[in-house]
Amino acid sequence: MKLQQEEAAAKLKEKEEAHQLHQEAWERHQARKELRSKNQNASESRPEENFFSRLDSSLKKNTAFVKKLKTITEQQRDSLSHDFHGLNLSKYIAEAVASIVEAKLKISDVNCAVHLCSLFHQRYADFAPSLLQVWKKHFEARKEEKTPNITKLRTDLRFIAELTIVGIFTDKEGLSLIYEQLKSIINADRETHTHVSVVISFCRHCGDDIAGLVPRKVKSAADKFNLSFPPSEIISTEKQQPFQNLLKEYFTSLTKHLKRDHRELQNIERQNRRILHSKGELSEDRHKQYEEFAMSYQKLLANSQSLADLLDENMPDLPQDKPVPEEHGPGIDIFTPGKPGEYDLEGGIWEDEDARNFYENLIDLKAFVPAILFKDNEKCSQTKDSGRDDSRELKETKENKDISGTEDLELDLENLDINDETLDLDCGEEAEDLTKKLLDEQEQEDEETSTGSHLKLIVDAFLQQLPNCVNRDLIDKAAMDFCMNMNTKANRRKLVRALFIVPRQRLDLLPFYARLVGTLHPCMSDVAEDLCSMLKGDFRFHVRKKDQINIETKNKTVRFIGELTKFKMFSKSDTLHCLKMLLSDFSHHHIEMACTLLETCGRFLFRSPDSHLRTSVLLEQMMRKKQAMHLDARYVTMVENAYYYCNPPPAEKTVKKKRPPLQEYIRKLLYKDLSKVTTEKVLRQMRKLPWHDHEVKDYVICCMINIWNVKYNSIHCVANLLAGLVLYQEDVGIHVVDGVLEDIRLGMEVNQPKFNQRRISSAKFLGELYNYRMVESAVIFRTLYSFTLFGVNSDGTPSLLDPPEHLFRIRLVCTILDTCGQYFDRGSSKRKLDCFLVYFQVGLSTRLDEHKNAVKKLEHTSS
Repeated sequence: MKLQQEEAAAKLKEKEEAHQLHQEAWERHQARKELRSKNQNASESRPEENFFSRLDSSLKKNTAFVKKLKTITEQQRDSLSHDFHGLNLSKYIAEAVASIVEAKLKISDVNCAVHLCSLFHQRYADFAPSLLQVWKKHFEARKEEKTPNITKLRTDLRFIAELTIVGIFTDKEGLSLIYEQLKSIINADRETHTHVSVVISFCRHCGDDIAGLVPRKVKSAADKFNLSFPPSEIISTEKQQPFQNLLKEYFTSLTKHLKRDHRELQNIERQNRRILHSKGELSEDRHKQYEEFAMSYQKLLANSQSLADLLDENMPDLPQDKPVPEEHGPGIDIFTPGKPGEYDLEGGIWEDEDARNFYENLIDLKAFVPAILFKDNEKCSQTKDSGRDDSRELKETKENKDISGTEDLELDLENLDINDETLDLDCGEEAEDLTKKLLDEQEQEDEETSTGSHLKLIVDAFLQQLPNCVNRDLIDKAAMDFCMNMNTKANRRKLVRALFIVPRQRLDLLPFYARLVGTLHPCMSDVAEDLCSMLKGDFRFHVRKKDQINIETKNKTVRFIGELTKFKMFSKSDTLHCLKMLLSDFSHHHIEMACTLLETCGRFLFRSPDSHLRTSVLLEQMMRKKQAMHLDARYVTMVENAYYYCNPPPAEKTVKKKRPPLQEYIRKLLYKDLSKVTTEKVLRQMRKLPWHDHEVKDYVICCMINIWNVKYNSIHCVANLLAGLVLYQEDVGIHVVDGVLEDIRLGMEVNQPKFNQRRISSAKFLGELYNYRMVESAVIFRTLYSFTLFGVNSDGTPSLLDPPEHLFRIRLVCTILDTCGQYFDRGSSKRKLDCFLVYFQVGLSTRLDEHKNAVKKLEHTSS
């Protein structure tokens, strides 16, 4: 249901975006078309000479206006237009043109500049020729620049394109100038592609009219929602063709560069994997080099995808490296789950399907919660991303200087030697300061007189109820409740404190608290960041303290780190560095902390491709330390348990029996598909089998008799299926009942403990067959009496088939009575049951007395 709601919300959002794109395209097209018409007919509507005599020709106001043209912004559109209409600028055209060309515009200011140029062109006939000449001189001077300003380059190209589109320049003059500039940019950038953002900006804003481009996004929206976008009719197709050819050539060179960098990045990653496998860590320089190259590649990839969408071209194939098996590894593919059983998956990251669902399938709060309720997070992300287009160079120079707190920890710990006895752990003061700050805020709030606040009461009640959220549904509901009703910065900090100070005895809450953090993260990322920072500080404190107390608190901290790691809230590299710190001083509490961390998230780290090699090296180092150090037996056991939990020894491969496809299908229907809700569907499929084939019929009967292959809770579904099937294949029911009774009798004759579960399933199935009227009550009572009488000697001496110490038949009797006993509630069946129960109780008391005597004899013999 939730998945359907999310899909419906996504489709609705996509439709709204398509209609908005359609509306904006038509508005832009219409505005350009009207302005082009005015500018092309400007010669017919320009004012006479006497018009200018009524305008202000003062030197002061005209020079002030010309100066304003150097700093044109969209916010000044109205004021500049008003000033223009009141001034006589006939003698200042050259100065105005120079100011406009030299103006340092932003992309968002170009439309305002075009608007002012249109006003000039519609009033002064010599403005457009002067502007064209100044632009040509400006571009000639730029050829001599070694490192042109990319931002200026981008806005200038957009500016002259807009001037051509709106008709200030003629098509011949404007298009030749645009083509010359675009060609010079592309020819100088065929290898490095540092100016790709200029080309993308040109295609995005002017590509539809200048080059006749129809982005793939627009095509998709038009086809999917039956929308008609405006045609490219301002400039003829023949004039657009050279631009298309030039842009496609540039895209071809860009894809070659992308492929080259992709291969190089894979080579670097391959080398890094080898180094990690042999040494367990990368040097700081190599790590930094890889990060810089990967970031550069990601930018190139994003730019290539953007340009491919704008040109409606396909991206090149970028094949990924196939994982190479380790030379001395376990010899199995640990990254893709295998199938040792028939229908069970094993060997993956998660222990079972429930664990995978718990850690991976989180509810999407953004699909249910209005966007205004998490606007703070959106604003924060927008603040971080703002100014990318206008200050790209400044950002690129700072990228290598700005290192986040996580990277700080990463670089600090990369320098640690695993064999060092002493470690410098003074690098975690920021996280510890955050912990103190948050806890101090709690004390201050407790002292303040804000207890009467209604919201505070709601938050306090929420935090008090949080320890009772001990299942997935409750914690998901708590996440939605917090996001809907309590999402403020102060309350988020309260929540972080409440999560951090979870009682050390309540380790059962940690997975659910980590799920809460993971669920809230898309809407409020500061919760995860603050909590992780506090846990890092607490971890460093305990490692530096080196005391032998508070082991429960230490284990709570590392277990919380492990749970957050599995939700990908705590980075894997940080977790591995924490493990490395514990291994560097592998003694006393550090051993328990390391084992606890591995038992929490060790398997996840070991079986994740990006962390497998480092985890493997650290595990091997841990085992070597265990061998080299004389540890207590308790610690040895803990280390071995942690190691084999992460990297269990390879199990013997079970040979799967090969069966014909039809038999596999029958087993799938009965053993996998059959459930309470699919019984009718499976019955329809079973009826379609070729029942005239005796081999098929015998195989179906055999599969039903082997009821122990069915899940215990689904046994009644097989009885229900059989009851429906006998209406069409009557002899099948007879054979199945005979087979079940024979298997029950065989179990009593063999009487081996390894068949106990099988016997329980058969007894349960017999009871369900009575419930669905496949057997009479007489059959049930004969079976019950056989459990009490078969193999029992009449003289009371012990029997090999039913020794005194064997009480399993009692369980079989109880299984049948639990299954169908409630239907023996009237008539002769009730009297038979009463009689049997009396007989059974007498036999039971005798059997228990014999069992007690046998136990006493055994105790007497052993003493």
